[in-house]
Amino acid sequence: DRGGRGGGRGFGDRGGRGGRGGRGGAAGVKVVVEPHMRHPGVFVSKGKSDTLATLNMVPGISVYGEKRVEIGAATPEAEKKEYRLWNPYRSKLASAIYNGVEAIRMQPGSTVLYLGAASGTTVSHVSDLVGPEGVVYAVEFSQRSGRDLEEMTKRRPNVVPILEDARHPLKYRMLIPRLVDCIFMDVAQPDQARILGVNAQYYLKEGGGFVISIKANCIDSTAPAPQVFAAEVAKMKGLGLKPKEQVTLEPFERDHAVVCGTYKPVTN
Repeated sequence: DRGGRGGGRGFGDRGGRGGRGGRGGAAGVKVVVEPHMRHPGVFVSKGKSDTLATLNMVPGISVYGEKRVEIGAATPEAEKKEYRLWNPYRSKLASAIYNGVEAIRMQPGSTVLYLGAASGTTVSHVSDLVGPEGVVYAVEFSQRSGRDLEEMTKRRPNVVPILEDARHPLKYRMLIPRLVDCIFMDVAQPDQARILGVNAQYYLKEGGGFVISIKANCIDSTAPAPQVFAAEVAKMKGLGLKPKEQVTLEPFERDHAVVCGTYKPVTN
């Protein structure tokens, strides 16, 4: 996660019909929020421009200054819903969705191991996405970012903050009691593929999904980005990670790609 600019652009598949009559952005502006057709738990706010959103688990609270959109109840018995707009310039996962990734390998009810949680910008949206029946195990090594992460999780009981080094997954084995459905990784280290592989070995169920953000110049600043991405994909295949798709993150991130796939443990 990192800071960045606002704004959005066209992306992926748009949603089906959703709630109407909400207010967001400028006062009195009507917006429509629809489920994303491709990604359960993700929504599209259709206003002046289409923007990704997640259903806010903590209504009335923004995590990083993001805008919120409230949708009026369709019937007197129904409750109002509040959505948080998801900025692709501040989230690798959001930028991958904008750029058309087919499957993010997580949905409502999923358990997710999030490596490289930083202060929790994207973690908070994954928390919304998996909902109260899901769990996010958020690993962050930086003490400063970890403090922000822990503060955010006080209002989100489905997030477990883990202040440890993702390069050494056995250090947090007591905090993850079961195999997870998906690993999301945004750790800028030269041995990204190895870190993902060893965490998958300990914590990812067979057939589970992975999503990894690869920063090319962190691995090799002298080689062309496509060459670096191809080399990392080759390493993953040797670790039981089966890449299914790859998208680059321009214009949101330069020389980044997100690779998604499934896990089948290597047997000797």
